[in-house]
Amino acid sequence: MLKDEDRIFRNLYGFEDWGLKGAKKRGAWRGTKKLLEKGRDWIIEEIKASGLRGRGGAGFPTGLKWSFMPKESDGRPHYLVVNADESEPGTCKDREIMRHDPHLLIEGSLIASFAMGAHVGYIYIRGEFIHERERLQAAIDEAYDAKLIGKNNVHGYDFDLYLHHGAGAYICGEETALLESLEGKKGQPRLKPPFPANAGLYGAPTTVNNVESIAVAPDILRRGASWFAGLGRPNNTGTKLFCISGHVNRPCNVEEEMGITLKELLERHAGGVRGGWENLLAVIPGGSSVRCLPQDCCQSLNMDFDSLAALKSGLGTAAVIVMDKSTDIIRAIARLSYFYKHESCGQCTPCREGTGWMYRVLDRMARGEAEKREIDMLLEVTYQVEGHTICALGDAAAWPVQGLITHFRHVIEERIDQYSANPKPEGAVREPAAAE
Repeated sequence: MLKDEDRIFRNLYGFEDWGLKGAKKRGAWRGTKKLLEKGRDWIIEEIKASGLRGRGGAGFPTGLKWSFMPKESDGRPHYLVVNADESEPGTCKDREIMRHDPHLLIEGSLIASFAMGAHVGYIYIRGEFIHERERLQAAIDEAYDAKLIGKNNVHGYDFDLYLHHGAGAYICGEETALLESLEGKKGQPRLKPPFPANAGLYGAPTTVNNVESIAVAPDILRRGASWFAGLGRPNNTGTKLFCISGHVNRPCNVEEEMGITLKELLERHAGGVRGGWENLLAVIPGGSSVRCLPQDCCQSLNMDFDSLAALKSGLGTAAVIVMDKSTDIIRAIARLSYFYKHESCGQCTPCREGTGWMYRVLDRMARGEAEKREIDMLLEVTYQVEGHTICALGDAAAWPVQGLITHFRHVIEERIDQYSANPKPEGAVREPAAAE
């Protein structure tokens, strides 16, 4: 279990002052100028040594990503863009940072921008986050008034930070679609290469990072890379915000050590599975876009990138969605399938056509109105969508369906058998598996 002194987000639940005074009391903005004076290379090497991996879902090494930015300017400005377009079902961690500890994000933006030679940063926030946007803007205004950021600030590095709100499109969580939206265009992913580090926002070198990835940077530099690397497991270091929802006794957000077992995470912080551990049916361990895992995979499961990847699932955003045995697992995955159908931007044919096809088949399977041969047909379609699109939304739509078929094929077959035995019970009314 994570010790209190090792916590980074000390106001996660908003019990203390969210403003500048409260942030400074908790240690924010302490020695920031001295950190900048150590130079760009030192900051990047410390972040690399800490083992920090991106907290937005992909888990790419953060320090390595920062190092991709050109060392010298070719005349184009450099940009930092913070991805606060938190739209993954089950994920609600970044909003807590922006509501309750916004100065961690602002200070982190200054430090990260300095490390990459950027004098301008943009925070792209989800359009539905009204209160979070107001709170974050107020904190940015406080930082300007205190000369912590802006021109001729106390840290000796000019840096302007702007807040931009989206219009509620899940696809804009993909970094290049986010950049398109930020430029005022339709939010659709770009073909890569070129990558944002070479040609990003307005065609200039750009790094896009998740809120949590940026917010932890100041503490890592203040406390030292070895401190952060000493938490968690090899290649999966540090602390992580976990969002626990679904069939637990106390749904919550909590900061814990990377690699904590799922069972300890749920029982220590969420009051355990509703009805006890044996009542657990399945868990989606990293937000809606990863494969679900049945109970027999979860007994000693470590919550980190590599442990979950070994089970062909993923840590993702660490949004743990718990489902007990009362859950209709086919309907649950069908509902997620509808979400990805709805949020597909339509640019790539496999995603545009495949997401709708997968949902319609799952909708029928949830009622039993299918044939068993369609199960393998559905699985084959997921493989035709996965890896064949410009961005990862196609993968995100395919993986939940793959998890369902891999672990709960027998449930689908039983549902089909039940319907075949009694296809039209007297007085039956058709109910859709998901919103239509």
